Amino acid sequence: MSLSGANLTAIILTLKLATVTTLVLMLIATPLAWWLAHTQTRWRAAVTALVALPLVLPPTVLGFYLLVLLGPKGIIGQWMLGMGLHTLPFTFGGLVVGSVVFSMPFAVQPIANAFTAIGVRPLEVAATLRASLWDRFWSVAVPLARPGFFTAVVLAFAHTVGEFGVVLMLGGNIPGETRVLSVAIYDHVEAINYAQAHILSAGLVVFSFVVLLLLGRHSGQWQRMSA
Repeated sequence: MSLSGANLTAIILTLKLATVTTLVLMLIATPLAWWLAHTQTRWRAAVTALVALPLVLPPTVLGFYLLVLLGPKGIIGQWMLGMGLHTLPFTFGGLVVGSVVFSMPFAVQPIANAFTAIGVRPLEVAATLRASLWDRFWSVAVPLARPGFFTAVVLAFAHTVGEFGVVLMLGGNIPGETRVLSVAIYDHVEAINYAQAHILSAGLVVFSFVVLLLLGRHSGQWQRMSA
């Protein structure tokens, strides 16, 4: 059985969401991870816990509070309306916001761990060669932290593809706008259309397996290179 047009649309929308979310996460997670890896402030533990909160918080709870904050009666929603902008719930932009928040720990933690593993010695050596902080970051820290960046990109992308609770709460189920792959599977199961649900679910199983295989393979390669 082939995929329907609606399912293909859901797949394309999911890949678009995962791509945009991953790009936004890299822009946010990189400086945040750098700060967490080097700061000595007492707020570090609190920020670390806040970033990791989506790992233990039920997705529906996170989606609910994002819906409240971004809705027309929420703080952010009222500010957006005051600026003449549309609110984000039940839009693609809302899905991006929810996905960024929900996948944040999968991007921040691998990069922060990689920055921490580098240590201060390579940066100190670069400083003695009169390299600026900017040069030390891009010429020393980022290349040495490539395994962390690779893991962050793969995990953030894959985690966004598999999201359900947050995207359903915040985006609803609007075909072509917010109906992503996980929601499409849910719809097929509710309609007892198991054939289409099997096709989409099997695709996600294969995708997840490939992601884990890729991470394991590259992790082994980097360990051999550093040995």
